[in-house]
Amino acid sequence: MVGRIQLQGQYWFVAKSYGWGWGLPATWQGWLVLATYTLLMIAAGFLFPPDTQRNAFIAAVAVLSALLVFVCWLKGEPPSWRWGRDD
Repeated sequence: MVGRIQLQGQYWFVAKSYGWGWGLPATWQGWLVLATYTLLMIAAGFLFPPDTQRNAFIAAVAVLSALLVFVCWLKGEPPSWRWGRDD
């Protein structure tokens, strides 16, 4: 697929069965990305306490979430609206 980076023909994130976007990771690389995102979000909460540094915390969450979506876009199945499996 043009514009998509695959690791040995395998997507890191599979598309959800219902709705738009991706579900849980399908490979260890995807799980590593998700774990890193989670740890960085926790770190952002400590580095930028929301009660005292609200704007910095919101900026950190926005940047980290945008990076996660970008990685999912590059390494995941092409997203599209899905109504379930066609069995």
